[in-house]
Amino acid sequence: MADKSEGGAVVETIKTVVYALLIAGVFRTLFFQPFWIPSGSMKDTLLIGDFLFVNKMAYGYSRHSCPFSMCVFIDGRWFATEPERGDVVVFRHPTNGSDFIKRVVGLPGDRVQVIDGVLQINDAPAPQTPDGVFEEIYERQGASGSLPLCKNMAVGLGAVCEKDRFIETLPNGREHRILNARESQLDNTGVYTVPEGHYFFMGDNRDNSTDSRVMPPAGVGFVPFENLIGRADRVMFSSAGRSLFFFWTWRADRFFKAIE
Repeated sequence: MADKSEGGAVVETIKTVVYALLIAGVFRTLFFQPFWIPSGSMKDTLLIGDFLFVNKMAYGYSRHSCPFSMCVFIDGRWFATEPERGDVVVFRHPTNGSDFIKRVVGLPGDRVQVIDGVLQINDAPAPQTPDGVFEEIYERQGASGSLPLCKNMAVGLGAVCEKDRFIETLPNGREHRILNARESQLDNTGVYTVPEGHYFFMGDNRDNSTDSRVMPPAGVGFVPFENLIGRADRVMFSSAGRSLFFFWTWRADRFFKAIE
């Protein structure tokens, strides 16, 4: 028969675990949410296997700030601060409930269009300056084992995959890198007028991104302000392998790297 001291130790252990979970839940809800990059839609700003913390204080709080959108008591957005054009944001997909990460390019009331692969905002092009070639190995990447999209598509496994790289400058002066691999239907679009209270998102890897250029359910469409979860400011850790335990695949040069 167990003595009282053993029973008390079990109770204390349970209490410690419960308190730790509560503290972790509060921290995740109010301050920072961990996020792994699962796809290549934001290359080369973000790579598959990058790990970051999303700043949930950046735009205030909505029902989506809680895990599984459980903050149903929040009507609209508390302590709201609007995102800036060029911010990299994690948001809840308007229809399928998945978490996406893309870049804000269109604000409420903007007219957004793509002509010959060049982003147009309110009828003015966002200038693109050539910035060399982005190279990566043509191999299966991340847990999903997806293959990258290449400009030189006639390559085999283990060969070098290339994409043209440009510096894009947004109307507010923010600069970031974008990639172009080929001509696609999304290189020329109609005009999107962003509704009030919504935002327009695009991936930096323009030919391999599901974003606001296509309406749901196939795409993202316009994203309501309340669906924004937080801003991505810095990569904390990065691994090119299928598991973070494959230490030989760690990308040490990306640890604590600022996101531009």
